Amino acid sequence: MIDPFTALAAVKSAVSAGKELVNVTKQIGEFFDGVDELRAAHEKKKNSLFSGTDENAMETFVNLQRAKDAEEELRQIVIATRGFSAWGELQAIRVQARKDRKARLEAERKRKAKRIERIIVYGGSTIIVSILVGITVVIILAKQGRL
Repeated sequence: MIDPFTALAAVKSAVSAGKELVNVTKQIGEFFDGVDELRAAHEKKKNSLFSGTDENAMETFVNLQRAKDAEEELRQIVIATRGFSAWGELQAIRVQARKDRKARLEAERKRKAKRIERIIVYGGSTIIVSILVGITVVIILAKQGRL
């Protein structure tokens, strides 16, 4: 998992060193990916039937709150260096990236399901044909008296 806090620290240090935000786009992307992973991990723990310990859920909740605070810090950095409209553009890019990732994951899931379906159909057909051939051979051998 990408650590969003490390990515934010890299962005903050680069900006304080005088670099432009366009030079740290990789770190900003890693930050948002890490925040999205933290959200997904929290939802997974929260909705899991086997997550009986409140400690795990509390840990993901605290990490999520830290991520929200870090996101607010990044927002302030972007607004201070590029203006409020840049933050809006960044959020629009983030939403589109999230949609693209979701579509990619859904396409991958469909490909896997189709592959499994083919394996079941072809495997089942092969087994059925083999059984029918076997039965036919047994019947033929029985009629010839060899069995």
